[in-house]
Amino acid sequence: MKWRCDGFYTLMRDDECVLFLQWALPKLGADWRGFRKVRGQVCKRVARRLKSLGLPDVSAYRGYLETHVDEWTLLDELCWIPISRFYRDRAVFDYLQRTLLPQLAEAARLKGAQQVRAWSAGCAAGEEPYTLNLLWRLSVQRQFPDVELRILATDIDPQQLDRAHSACFSRGSLKELPKEWIEIAFDENDGRYSLRPGYRQAIELRQQDLRSELPDGPFSLIMCRNLAFTYFDQSLQRETAAALRQRLAPGGSLVLGRHEALPAGTSGFKDLEPRSRIYRANACPKEMSPARQLHEEPK
Repeated sequence: MKWRCDGFYTLMRDDECVLFLQWALPKLGADWRGFRKVRGQVCKRVARRLKSLGLPDVSAYRGYLETHVDEWTLLDELCWIPISRFYRDRAVFDYLQRTLLPQLAEAARLKGAQQVRAWSAGCAAGEEPYTLNLLWRLSVQRQFPDVELRILATDIDPQQLDRAHSACFSRGSLKELPKEWIEIAFDENDGRYSLRPGYRQAIELRQQDLRSELPDGPFSLIMCRNLAFTYFDQSLQRETAAALRQRLAPGGSLVLGRHEALPAGTSGFKDLEPRSRIYRANACPKEMSPARQLHEEPK
């Protein structure tokens, strides 16, 4: 296969792009294995970049990267994968609705707290945090009217966050939501569905790179699905797992993607719902060594 770019085929074949990604991704702290199924997106972007630079092939791009250090930042952006939709992985959200969110609300109530804090890391265009808010507002809150859910949603991509701020989605993005929820929470106009303002409340959107800065905790719930433990290399996965643990309240829960797992040797967690890749924080771990700036000065 040759990757098509703006009406013509570049000289980059699939096997050439694979070799290029296997060379470049480790230099970005990324794991090639996480990109195998989505490499088509990245390869097309790289092909467009070759065209814009006037380079004949991917070998020339390798040489360009070796002599233009700033180009690595742009290549990193080409590797961002914003795949998301509402209620993605139904079993996870069913468990959150039925079991986990009520448990967290009850724990907050027993402590005399009026708030449950959640963090959606890698929120893309907002589908995950908005789904979480809908679960709370349309189901859990009826049982706990005195407890509020506050959600921080972060993503590296400013364009995705602009979409999240607009809260306007295609019908396909909502296909897994219960029909009655769509009728209650969205306004439809010419095939686009806008989340009503009342269901956007309690969510803060913030641009952050999980590799270089993290928000202050503690959180009762962290959603970090299909991001760090798919695309980061093993070293960065271990550091990220430790950083997430530091930001979880005792007894708080971490939710990963259904094809992900914490890296071997990770401490401070126990399996809560193995089939849905949900972990519960154990007692507070020892202080981490400040291996990276994100662990030294969380934002």
